[in-house]
Amino acid sequence: MSSWFEERRADKVADAEEQRRTRAFEAELRREERRKDRDEERADKAQARRDKALRKQARAARREKTLTPGNVYRKGTLLLVAMSALAAIPAQVAYFVKKSLMLLPVPFALEGAAWVMAAGVAYADERKLPAWVRWLLRAFCLSAAGFAARINYIHGSEQGALVGWGLAAVTMLGPLYFEVRQWVITLSAAISNPRQQAEERARRKHDRRRRRHHRDVAKVADRLVSAAPYGTLKPEEAWARAWAIVHGTTEPGMTPRMHAWAVKSAAALATAQQPLPLDSKTIRTRIEGRLHASAFVLPTASGTPLGMTKSAQVVTDLPPASKTREKTPVKPARRQPPAHRRSKGDALPFHPIAKTVAADTARKVTAVNGHH
Repeated sequence: MSSWFEERRADKVADAEEQRRTRAFEAELRREERRKDRDEERADKAQARRDKALRKQARAARREKTLTPGNVYRKGTLLLVAMSALAAIPAQVAYFVKKSLMLLPVPFALEGAAWVMAAGVAYADERKLPAWVRWLLRAFCLSAAGFAARINYIHGSEQGALVGWGLAAVTMLGPLYFEVRQWVITLSAAISNPRQQAEERARRKHDRRRRRHHRDVAKVADRLVSAAPYGTLKPEEAWARAWAIVHGTTEPGMTPRMHAWAVKSAAALATAQQPLPLDSKTIRTRIEGRLHASAFVLPTASGTPLGMTKSAQVVTDLPPASKTREKTPVKPARRQPPAHRRSKGDALPFHPIAKTVAADTARKVTAVNGHH
C-alpha cells in the first residue's frame, strides 16, 4: 500500500517538474520572440533612418547639381529669353492688329524667325560648322530682332519715348542674351580639358617657330607631304627627310656649319687638356716666376731691412750716392776708403724660400733625367 502512494507521489512530482519545465520553456520562447520583435523593430527604424538620410542626401545632391553656376546661368538665361519674348510679342500684335487684322501672324513670324536663327547658331556650334555659317545665322537673327525692336519702339513711343526705348531694348535683349549664352557654353566646352588645350597650344607655337627658323626645310617637307599619297607620310617623318636633304645629316638641329664648329671646339678642348712637357726650361721658368712673385726683405746686422738686389747673396754696406748736386760749397772730402772686398763670412746666407725652391728644382731635374 505504501508503495502505491510513493509511486503516486513520485508521479505527481514528475508531472509538476514537467509542467515547470514546460512553463519555463514557453516563457523563454516568449522572451525570445519579444527580443526578436524588438530587434526587428530596431532594425526597421534604423533602416528607415538610413533611407531618410539617403533620400535627404539625394535631394541635396540634386539641389546642388541643379543650383550649380552653370545650370543657374543656362536656365536663368532661358527664363530671361522667355520673358523678353512675352514682353515683345503683345506690343507687336497690338501694333499690327491696329493696322489690319490680316497682319496678326507677322509678330509671331518675326519673333519666330529671330529665335529659329538663334537656335540655328547653337546647332552650328554643336556640329562645328564653318564660321561663316554661324555669322550668317547671327545676321539673320539680329535682322529679325532689330525689325521687331523698331516696331515696338514706334508703338511704345505713342505712350512716351521711355516706353518706346524700353520695348525696343526688351525685344533686342532676348536674342542677345541667348547668343551670349551660346557663346559661353561653346567656350566652356572648348576648355573642358585645359591640360590638353595647353599642350595643343604649345605644339602649334612650336610648329610656327620651327617653320619660321627653318624655312628651307619647311618648304621641302611640304613638297614631300604633297608628293606622297594622302596619309602615308607623317609630318614628322617628312621633316626628318627634308632636314637630311637640306643639311646632309639625320640629326635634327645640326648643320655643316655647326658640325665644323663642334669639331673645332673639341680640338681646342683636347689641346687645352694636354699636359705641358716637363723639361729644364719649364722648370727654370717656374722657379723664376716663384722667385719674382715672392716679395720679401733681407735683414742686416743693424736691423735695418734692405731690399733685394740683383745679387741675392752679396749686399754692400756703403750708403747710396746722392743723385742731387748740393748748392753750398763743400770742403774737400776726406780720402775715400778703398772699395769693399768680399771676405769670408761677410755674405748673407740664402733666404729660406730660395733654399726650398732650389731643393724642389733639384728633385724635378733628377726625375726628368731618369734618376730616382
